[in-house]
Formats: sequence, C-alpha cells, structure tokens
Amino acid sequence: MASSSTSFPTNSTSIATTRFLRRCNLHRSIVFHRGRRGGKVQMMIQSSDVLTSLDLNVSDMRTNAPKGLFPPEPEHYRGPKLKVAIIGAGLAGMSTAVELLDQGHEVDIYESRPFIGGKVGSFVDKRGNHIEMGLHVFFGCYNNLFRLMKKVGADKNLLVKDHTHTFINKGGQVGELDFRFPMGAPLHGINAFLTTNQLKPYDKARNAVALALSPVVRALIDPDGAMRDIRNLDNISFSDWFMSKGGTRTSIQRMWDPVAYALGFIDCDNISARCMLTIFSLFATKTEASLLRMLKGSPDVYLSGPIRKYITDKGGRFHLRWGCREILYDKSSNGDTYVTGLAMSKATNKKTVKADVYVAACDVPGIKRLLPSQWRDLEFFDNIYELVGVPVVTVQLRYNGWVTELQDLGVSRQLKQAAGMDNLLYTPDADFSCFADLALTSPEDYYIEGQGSLLQ
Repeated sequence: MASSSTSFPTNSTSIATTRFLRRCNLHRSIVFHRGRRGGKVQMMIQSSDVLTSLDLNVSDMRTNAPKGLFPPEPEHYRGPKLKVAIIGAGLAGMSTAVELLDQGHEVDIYESRPFIGGKVGSFVDKRGNHIEMGLHVFFGCYNNLFRLMKKVGADKNLLVKDHTHTFINKGGQVGELDFRFPMGAPLHGINAFLTTNQLKPYDKARNAVALALSPVVRALIDPDGAMRDIRNLDNISFSDWFMSKGGTRTSIQRMWDPVAYALGFIDCDNISARCMLTIFSLFATKTEASLLRMLKGSPDVYLSGPIRKYITDKGGRFHLRWGCREILYDKSSNGDTYVTGLAMSKATNKKTVKADVYVAACDVPGIKRLLPSQWRDLEFFDNIYELVGVPVVTVQLRYNGWVTELQDLGVSRQLKQAAGMDNLLYTPDADFSCFADLALTSPEDYYIEGQGSLLQ
C-alpha cells in the first residue's frame, strides 16, 4: 500500500526518477520539468535551470535507491520556487504535494475521480456505509508513511494490534507467527519462526535453513551490503530462491503465499525474492517492523482527510473530476523534447494546465495510457510498459454474528457485544489470502450497534 516507506509491488508505479524527488523521499511519481532551454524530457532540478536528462538510467535501484534500510530525512531545497502540477490525488500524489509545499513550492493536484485517496481512498454510499478501495494494514517498517502521518497529525488514528501474525486454517485451526517476546530484534523473530505452529517440524527446519542462508543474516551487521545483495535478486522469484536454499513447497503454500498476497497481491511464484527478503531484513533488524497497525476508521476520514487538510492549509489546491487526457510536448531544433503543458478535461470543459514541473502519480494502467507513444523510444519510458498491474477485488460483507469468534458459538451469535479477533488474519485455505473484521479492527466507522462482523 502501496508511497510509503519501504514499498512493495502494487498497481502503482514505483520509480524514483530525480535527485530532487530522492531528496524528498518520494518514490512513486514520475516528474517532467518544463524545459526553459530544451532538454530530453527534462527531469532534474538544480539551481534555476534543468541540467540533466533521461540519458541517466535513474531507475536503476541498485545504485540510486535510498541508502540502507531506513531512508534519511529529506534535505532542505534551496532552489527557486516552482509551480507544480500533480496528476493523481492518491497517496503518491498527496505525499508528493506535502513534501513540495514544505519546500515552498506552489502545488495543484488534479484527480479524475470525485474523491481523493486513490487505492487508499474510501467513500460513503447511499446507505451510509463506508466503502474502501482495499484492506489497509500498516507494518511497523513503513517509516516514510509514519513520518508523513505524524507530520499531518494522522498518527494518532492508528490502532496497534497484538504483535502476532495469525493464520486461519481449514476447520478453524489457528496458526501463529508470534513475535511477542521479552527481547527484541532479531531474537523475537527467531523465536517466532522456531515456535510457529503454522508449519510442521520438518518444514520449519528447512525454513530456518533457507533464512539462515539469506542476506537477512548479513543485514544484522551490514544493512547496506545486505540491501545490495537483496536488490540483485529482483530477477528471481521468491519460490525459486527459497527452494534453492532448502525451503519446501509446503512452507510456501502454508505460510509464505498468504504473506506474499498480503504484500503484493501475487503469490511466491511471481513475486520477486527481492520483495520478500526486503521485508524479512526489516523484520530482522527492527523490533516493531512486524507489528501491525490499522486505522481506527475509514481512510477518507483518518488518513486522506488529515493529508488533505495539511495540503490546503499550506496553500495547495485540489481539482477533482479533472482528468489529464494528454501530455503536451514539443521538440527543440536539436531534437530534444520538453513538456509544454497538460490537456485537462472535466465533463465538457477543457483547459490546458501549464507549470514549471509536472508530476505523474499514477497506477500502472494509468501511466501507460498517459505517456505519449513516441516516448517509448527512450528506454526509461519503454520499461514502464514491461510493468503489469495486478487487479485486486475488495469485498465487504456484513454478518449477523461474529465470524472470527472461534471459541464460543453462543458468543459468536449474540449482537450485544463485539467478539472475535482484532487483527489482520491470513489464510492459505480460502479464495482470499487475508482478511479482517473491520467492526473490531477499525470500530469508529465500521462497528454498528445491533449488527455483527464487517468482513473485508
């Protein structure tokens, strides 16, 4: 979920494109600068002029990713004040706006939908129900997101859950990765994996061997070196890597597939080893990285709302229902390309937006539709078309009982008091990989007196 601290594959682009954005710790946006003197779709800001172009492969994360496991605070920008137009009012676009407004720039955000938030958005239907775009869980290693939430005053809207990862198996059997331990990282994680009842002893032993042979061990003493090793595993699936180190297919099916689906909406045969090992490294080096939090209510009220208020209080402007139909650009006499504006429309209204900097904060299908086809001559943009967005369906079901109350049948059928498991729940035995009872986890908007579970 998704910018966001350490990020994993979602339906959003995740390309750190400029030194300017890297200073701001923003890694889910593509930036185009209006060329004052021309330039090959100019993308970097230094002093008052654009000095570099896409000749540099800035998407090479092996050398350009933030240093270490925990990216530093962004440096203060000392260049000229710029007028910035952002396409997309999802978390990527809004976090970009927050950082740019803090640096003193003028920011306008354009969103084709009637509401903000993108994949972390929500809205209220005609019956008064809060409808979400997806199940949102906040791992303790989402450092950049927590920094953003604290800045806008939304950190108080997170509810901490028990420090355990719970698996619901066929027949109602419960398995756990229990990180509750008197000592912190890495001992709490070692204890969790050695004592888990989600795997049988043989699979657990083979799982331990695979993790012992991973870069996670190096992360304990050399985080930067470990991350370099992990980035080099981006071209191999987690299943292939894990089984090459002695792990078993049963471990993948019973434990790691549900986790991979929760992180990236794809299974271990398709998610890269880099994604999974990044989160393992964070778990191993930071005690709270595996601690889960959830919003106390709907995202529009408790996440997007505070960000929106911060942006507008700083002078930023939202333009809802305004969609970008075309990136306008021109070529100089020497063949360089530069952006001249954005062709926008709202119903039958049309206008051209001009700015100093243009930011595309879109999902994968959106950015593919937006980019001019001629730009595919550049490797940087052509690589975007190699990305495949993962479709995700979110279902919310209201029950007349408490679905996750597995101990007492009578308690599960009464409606006087909420009952069940107040946490994210994984499962390897259903058509969905993870779920939660929002009436328990996020009660402010989802618990309704006289009604039962709201399963999402």
